Amino acid sequence: MIKYKLDKSTLSYLEEPQLKLFESEFDKVTKNNINIEYNHKSYKVNNIEVEDNNKVNSICFFSGAGGLDIGSQLAGAKVISSMDFDKDSVATLKSNKYFNHTAHFHKDIKEMKSSDYDEILKKNKPKKLILLGGPPCQPFSKAGYWKKNENRLGSDDPRNMIGQYLRMIEEVNPDGFVLENVESLLHPKNVEAVQKLEEAIENLGYNHIKYRANSADFGVPQKRKRVFFIASKKEIKGEPIKTHGTAKEIALNKKLLPYERVIDWIGKYDSFKYSDDYDSTEGKYFEDLQAVPPGQNYIALTEKRGYPNPKFIAQKRYWSFLLKLHPNLPSWTIISSPGHWEGPFHWTGRRLRLKELAGIQTFPEDYNFVGSRRSIQKQIGNAVPPLMGKAIVEFLIKNL
Repeated sequence: MIKYKLDKSTLSYLEEPQLKLFESEFDKVTKNNINIEYNHKSYKVNNIEVEDNNKVNSICFFSGAGGLDIGSQLAGAKVISSMDFDKDSVATLKSNKYFNHTAHFHKDIKEMKSSDYDEILKKNKPKKLILLGGPPCQPFSKAGYWKKNENRLGSDDPRNMIGQYLRMIEEVNPDGFVLENVESLLHPKNVEAVQKLEEAIENLGYNHIKYRANSADFGVPQKRKRVFFIASKKEIKGEPIKTHGTAKEIALNKKLLPYERVIDWIGKYDSFKYSDDYDSTEGKYFEDLQAVPPGQNYIALTEKRGYPNPKFIAQKRYWSFLLKLHPNLPSWTIISSPGHWEGPFHWTGRRLRLKELAGIQTFPEDYNFVGSRRSIQKQIGNAVPPLMGKAIVEFLIKNL
């Protein structure tokens, strides 16, 4: 166990009742510090020689920084090819030894065709092949999203990457695939479009399940909801098995572990060694941010919470406004391009560092990112958490 000292001076803006309530959640509190014991939970991949295994191989699209790609290899499916149109993301993948064996395409999927993979498949000779991807879906709610054109699936909308992904599935004809997207894709307004997507999957000859997933259920220290369409040429049985849960879920299923605490994944990085110029939160709402207790947001400073001289009105701001992490709880969703006062912020009232953002997403500790700070945060925020990807790919492999 590692001992973490939370300097109480970082909580000096809290009202006395708020401070006492926060302190009551910890066993060891001194005059100057709140002492928290934690285990640094991380893993490394660039020191691993990926097994030259042709049992199950994967081809990845919209790879970004490689969240699903890492998850695939952790699950035992070697990534023989990746693709993304973002130059920094492709450079990130190329800079990690974990993907030295992978053929990387810096292209738009609209430019790709099945023949691009002929040599790659000939070289690797996979016994089973899967495709993985999380295509953008800006026009998803539009009716008539997919069109038949000379027996090919496509779309007239240039932003329609789902249609392009389905086209590649049709051309490559893998044994199975994963299509990942934001949970809002299942909003009632999208019912017709989702039905068309499911019909398209069936017309391509695949069985599938539509699975809503929360990354926290799979050992990720972050509540991040996504939807996965998991498809196989064979019948799919059951659904991915959760490994973690709430106290209520654990009471019903003793096999579940408690949700991961964010401090176990990022506590190590709260030292001067990892600081950068982006730490500071000086500005218009600096004092308000410092006055928010860990684990809460701006609502803590409203009349609704009994705050003296309320600063804000509840429900008038985004939930993420002045949102702070709690060291003993999972993080909220890490986003790719937060506004200046959008969280989550560190529980000490500073911005999260890149190492912390990557840790919350369960990227390997030794994983390398390429690009500006803004570019790297976007890569991290857009990614599927690797441990979540691992669970999904493991389930697919069992159903090939």
